[in-house]
Formats: sequence, structure tokens, C-alpha cells
Amino acid sequence: MKRKNLPFSLSRAAAALLTLGVLSGCGGGGGNSSDVVPQSDFPVTPVAGPDSYLIFPNPQVMPDGKKQTVEEEYAHAYYAAIDPANAKDTLAKWKAANQFDSGTGTQVTVVFGDQRDLGYGRRMTVRQNSDGTLAFVVENYLVRTGPDYGYSNLNLEAAIVRDSRHFIGINAIEFSPGPNGGVSFGKWFNFSSTTGQRQTLVDLDGRGDKAMPGPCISCHGGRGDALTAVGADGKRKFNLVQNTVSQTRGDVEAHLHPFEPDVFGFSTTAGFTRADQEAAIKTINRMILCSYPLPTPSSAPEDACRRPASPSEWQGTAASLIKEAYGGDGLPNATFKDEFVPQGWVTAGQSTLYKTVVAPACRTCHIMRGSAGNSDLDFTSYEKFAGYADRIKHHVLDRGNMPLAKIVYDAFYTTSGPTNLANFLETQGFVARSNGALLKAGRPVADPGPSRVVRPGSVALTASRSLYANAYAWTLVSGPAGASLTGATTQNATLSANTPGSYVIQLVVSNAGAQSDPVRITIVASATLTPAPEAIRFADIKSMLQASTCTNCHSATGTLPRPPVYYTNTDRNGDGTVGDATDDRFFYEEIRSRINFVELQASALLRKPSGNHHGGNLIPRFNATLEPGNAGRQDFDLVQNWILNGAPY
Repeated sequence: MKRKNLPFSLSRAAAALLTLGVLSGCGGGGGNSSDVVPQSDFPVTPVAGPDSYLIFPNPQVMPDGKKQTVEEEYAHAYYAAIDPANAKDTLAKWKAANQFDSGTGTQVTVVFGDQRDLGYGRRMTVRQNSDGTLAFVVENYLVRTGPDYGYSNLNLEAAIVRDSRHFIGINAIEFSPGPNGGVSFGKWFNFSSTTGQRQTLVDLDGRGDKAMPGPCISCHGGRGDALTAVGADGKRKFNLVQNTVSQTRGDVEAHLHPFEPDVFGFSTTAGFTRADQEAAIKTINRMILCSYPLPTPSSAPEDACRRPASPSEWQGTAASLIKEAYGGDGLPNATFKDEFVPQGWVTAGQSTLYKTVVAPACRTCHIMRGSAGNSDLDFTSYEKFAGYADRIKHHVLDRGNMPLAKIVYDAFYTTSGPTNLANFLETQGFVARSNGALLKAGRPVADPGPSRVVRPGSVALTASRSLYANAYAWTLVSGPAGASLTGATTQNATLSANTPGSYVIQLVVSNAGAQSDPVRITIVASATLTPAPEAIRFADIKSMLQASTCTNCHSATGTLPRPPVYYTNTDRNGDGTVGDATDDRFFYEEIRSRINFVELQASALLRKPSGNHHGGNLIPRFNATLEPGNAGRQDFDLVQNWILNGAPY
């Protein structure tokens, strides 16, 4: 596989248990596209190309089947948003713009091994300028000793001596205003180690090229929204996240990680030991803290540089980790010491689960996520973590795309974490063991699609979203007289449902003798269903959204805190006209971002109004606990059938 220059996250590049559809675009491959190595008794050959690591769980699958967030067009749109004049398209220009080596401001350099990231030796130089902007440039070194990327002290030593033979790429991060000024936000760049040119496609772990900024922001809390529709200039633009303070395309709501030296590798060479670099590390953490919004007033001196948080954005959750590691307000301790357990975990008596699962495998990414209106994703309490038990089980034990970086994933399975996670999941009512053995991704998992309401007639069934499967067995469990199944041993079967009523279908999938648990769904045939599923278009979805109570929050004047997508008519393309056909095309792409075509049931457009992590807010006619066709879930059925038909415009 051809290797590209590699980008980097500031801290551990990706260690998350879940980023799912409620992020409106986060996430990892579908079907059998994960390259997780199955258990030895469940051999599966992974597909070629970019895999599920460092890809959003909702990778924006387009009508042509491409995953938009890993395509080069995505990177071009991103750089056009944050650097429209290409003033930073080389490393030299980027460093000059960020005042490196200018003699003003504060600049420090540290060298360490990121042994819990992708294994590189890193030489990182960080600047804080007099205007408060921050910039990080990282030289990455990798000494290959085998086919997989992995940590070795050789990588660290290469970084110390700056060995050009093993210098594989440069990543850069800046916290600065957008092209038109305003508040600062995070931006991610990658540059060639040989030419200094800015890179669009990157291969972090030897598993395929992925487009910037996805491999970085997937762990830095960023959103992976779909691009806009094609504009007047013939190009797609990066989405405008409506509840950002900057109101700038390219502000993906990603943030800087706390710098955690407790999990880094350090040299014994004088000048490069941890003790030698501890002061510089603390300086960097002070700088990072300045990038976090401040939710409540503080008299602590380290908080003087932080701007007040808006009521809708991320609330600077990670500040608590930095402060506790240095002894609290004032940061009195010279040495970073991570003993952080959020109070919500302590109160629940779940400190061990936090220390063995969340802290090493989830926290790096999840502490960057969430907003004032939806903070559940930050996992800062046991209750928040338990609220995602179904998604955790699916992403970790079934799909295998969490933790989100391969080294972190592998390391997780050498610890007590999997056992403790299994114990937790079983307390939540989920099966996490089979014959006493812990379940792990690689076994066949059946997915027959969701229960749904249809019109009488032939109903297409597909098992294409099942995991690690190559053999299929459909069964008609019950239904009105005359019902039948054809293609019952194929991936795509057909149900003959000519008589109105409920039909129960079961799917079992298998691979190399291993068989999945059976999964059942209900298909309700209704002669009065209107509109027909194949006739639903975006105009129907738009009308439903604008007629519902969704716009009470999803609008520029909605209740605070406001969501990142507005459902009211706005001038989405900036041409001065509100609600025209072009705006509707842009609106359509925004709504499409809230659909997970890899796993339909995870779509934010379905889960949120159904009350899942929505502040307990169940939107009328979205009660998914009712049987398909029930009036209490009429709008849920409308949206689901539209998605099942490909969500046409």
C-alpha cells in the first residue's frame, strides 16, 4: 500500500468508544468494512481500502456509494474554508503566518514518544502569540520494524536526533480566527516532510488514505458533516455549523487535547527526559487551557485568557483534567499527575470502570465532545456512559470500530478493560459473553434492517448491513395467510405481504461455521399508509420538520442551548435570498448529514426526536416504542421509509 505523509492529533490521536450517528457525522465503515482481526475461530478477510479506524461512524455515504469524509474533495473544501487564499499551503508559509521563531510570544519544544497513539516519535514546537493565538507544529518519526505501525523507543530516538531517514510527516494545528476574523477556533493541517507542501490525503496507520481533517478531528471532538450542495462556483463547500460562536465554515467544533505526559514515552538522554521537559509540558497545558471556553466566571489566573462560553457550545469539559492534574486552581504542582475521576463516577461507585475503560480507551476523544445542549457524549458521569450502553455494545463488541485507533484498540484487549466493560454491559441487560468467553468483534452479527410499515405487496429485505457474514437464513415467523419468503438463503430476500397485517421476520447469518444470534423485526403492511414509501421526497421531510415542535430549538431564535442544525428557512448559500431552491439543496445536505447510511437505526434524524439523548424530549409522532404504523410514530415512519429508499431529494 502506498504510504502518504502522516498527520497527527495533538495528543492521543483517537481512543474513543463511540461517536455514532448522534454526532451527525462521525464514523467508521459499514458492513464488513472494519479491518478488525476476527477471533481465530471466525476468520474473515477484510476488504481493501480505508477501514473503520479514524473514520467517523457516520462517514457520509453518498448516493454513488462513496464515503464523502474520506474523499479528497472533502479536504479541498476544508482548506478552502479555513484558508481560501492558500496563504498557508506550505509549511514555511504556515509557520510565518503563525509567527514561529519571531522572537515574540512564548515558544517551547518537547520531544516524546506517543506510545498510546500511533507509535511515532514526536518533536513538537508550540507557540502562544501576543494576540492569544496558538500554533502547534509536530515532526513525526517512525522506524518501521514490521508491517504494522507500532511504538518503539527507536521512534523516540529518531525524533531526538531528527533522523531524516525516518521523518515521515508534519502536522500542524492552530487556534486562531477564521479568514474573516472573529473568535479563534481549531484548524488542522498536514504537510509533506520532503516538500513542505500541504497534504489532502493522509495514511495514519498503514490502512489507507483518508481525507483531512477527518483522521484528526474524529478524535478532537469535530463534526463530520456532509459538504453542501454544489454552489454557483461549481464546488461544494464545508458545512456551516449553525451554533458555533465563530459562524465560519470550517469550524468543525474540534478542540485541543490536554497534554498527558503520564502516557507518553520519554528518553533517558539528558535534555529529553520527562523531568527535563516537565516545565515545558506545563507551559503547553496552560496554553491549551486558554483555548477552552469558560462556562462560569473564575478568578483563577490560568483562566484569565479564556473567553466566556456561549450557551450552545462545548463547555470546556477537558479543563477539569488539566486542573486536577496540576493540583487545582492556580495549577500549583510542577508535575502532571493524572488521578482524575469525575465526581459523577465517584458518586456512582464506578471509579474502577472509569479508570480501566473510560480513561485509557474513551476519554481522549469523548472529553472533547458534546455541547451545553447535549453533553452526554463527554462521558463525565456514569449515568451518561450507561445511557449509551446500546451503542457501546454495538461499536465495541459487534462492529469493532471503537476504540477508534488501532493501537488503542489492541492495547485495550491486553488489559482488564474488556472484562470490566462486559460486566458493565451485563448489568445494563446486554449479552457480553458466549459460553463464558468475552464477545469480540469478528463474529457474525445479523442486521435485517429496522421494523417498519409498508404498503401491501412485495417487500425487499436486505442483510447487507450484517457484520462478518457470508451466509444468510431468513425465516417468516408469523404473518397473515398467504405470506411467503423468496430468496431465504440469500443476502437479499423478498417478503410477499399482500394482506394487511403484521409479519414477523427472523434473520440468522453465519461465517465459517459460526452463527449469529437470531434477530427479529416486524413488518406492518398497511393499505392506508400515505404517502407510499417510494414516493417520499425531501419536501415531505422539510414540511414535517417545520410543522413539528423541532423548530422550537432548531432555529436562530430557538430555545437555548441551540442545536447545530437549523430547520427553519435561512439564507444557507449566502446569496441574499432566503428559502429559495438553492437554499433547499443546501438544507437537504444538512439533513442528509443526520442520516447514518451505514447503520440506519443510529441516524440522528431518527434517534434524537425519539427521545434518545435529547434532553428527554420525545417529539410528538416520533414514539419509536410503538408498533410501526401507529399514529404515535407516524413521523418516525415517514423519515425511516424515506431513508430506506435512499433519502431522495
